[in-house]
Amino acid sequence: MALEIRSIKGTQDVLPSDTYKWQFVERLFLDTAKLYGFNEIRIPTFEDKSLFIRSVGDTTDVVQKEMYTFTDLGGRELALRPEGTAGINRAVIESGLINEALPVKLCYDISCFRAEKPQAGRFREFHQLGMELFGSHSPAADAEVIAFVSDFFNTLGLTNISLEINSIGCPNCRKNYHAALKEYFEARKADLCDTCLTRLDKNPLRILDCKSPVCKEIAKDAPIGLDYLCDECREHFEGLKKRLDALGIAYTVNPRIVRGLDYYTKTVFEFVSGDIGAQSTVCGGGRYDGLIKSLGGADQPGIGYAMGIERLLMVLEAQGIQIPKPSPCDLYIASMGENASVFAMKLASDLRNEGFAAESDLIGRSLKAQMKYADKIDAKYSMVIGDDELAAGKAKVKNMATGETHELDLNGDLSKFFYDQELAELSDSFGTGNISPEALNDLLR
Repeated sequence: MALEIRSIKGTQDVLPSDTYKWQFVERLFLDTAKLYGFNEIRIPTFEDKSLFIRSVGDTTDVVQKEMYTFTDLGGRELALRPEGTAGINRAVIESGLINEALPVKLCYDISCFRAEKPQAGRFREFHQLGMELFGSHSPAADAEVIAFVSDFFNTLGLTNISLEINSIGCPNCRKNYHAALKEYFEARKADLCDTCLTRLDKNPLRILDCKSPVCKEIAKDAPIGLDYLCDECREHFEGLKKRLDALGIAYTVNPRIVRGLDYYTKTVFEFVSGDIGAQSTVCGGGRYDGLIKSLGGADQPGIGYAMGIERLLMVLEAQGIQIPKPSPCDLYIASMGENASVFAMKLASDLRNEGFAAESDLIGRSLKAQMKYADKIDAKYSMVIGDDELAAGKAKVKNMATGETHELDLNGDLSKFFYDQELAELSDSFGTGNISPEALNDLLR
């Protein structure tokens, strides 16, 4: 019978054959965040619709075209979060975190929702890793969050990733820039798309972010924001470049980066990959110094970024970087007969309590079928227990890769055997110089 209900277009199932890759990236992100003093925050999947209109901006594509909105049973206008920064700013204000010791340093791992046209690297439900730092006006904060991304990508072994930076100024100097943009686009308004015509008076900066090929071509010769920076914004941008130079982080100044959301001020940046085609931005972010105040909180600055997990995994695959696949089973215990089946289940339980992954038969398969299953799940070792093994109190454990066997005392400390095998594997890795940083971290933990 054909499946009647299928997944919604623009969404995807992440199956067990791939979830270990997601877990690896997420775990490494959170481990690295701890080194920088960032703590994880978790926020609701949906918020009051007005939060995103006030923060993201009513002239942005996100608000105008892409938000999933709905009215709940209480008549409230709600929206699935299209990004993380707005909700985190709301949480920081509501919880009083912004009144605690500064800077407040937060990281997150969330799903987001936008009604975009699905394509490679772009989904309607997508997932982001990100950071937000509150309470610092200094370009040192900008350099800190950029340095984290650079370190994280280096730890993953990524290459061919370039950092592009820009400054879009503050509300004061942006007035002159907006006036210059308006004058430029006003002379070409006959060719602008309908969306950009509405932006012309409200926020001409958004025209630079339009996805229309015609508007993109027109915007190529538009005035550059760097030419309109005030002294403070120019000094801030130079301070960022000085710190990136000191950290040895290569960058390119790209005056066309504006980012797609209205809350940005001063620094904006993107990490771009040359390996995944048109959807090349893997990570993007910037400053939003007036956002907390605009939402009713204290006048505290902020800076943050988000990176798409789906696109990050695409880059890893394109560059041939293999994420280590964990062994799902240290020992599979095959059994013959009811008494052996009970003993095998108890033995598996004891080993799990010692931290080893162990399985026994739950279906009532034949011995041959059990061994096929052990091979299929990539068990490191297997053991067969029947009446003879129970009577002798001994059984042989088999290395599934080499075929080597060891006879073990069933009433002894089986976990010691597996500890010894793990130490031997680590010793071999040390001897060949091939031990991975992840294995070292696991050993130290």
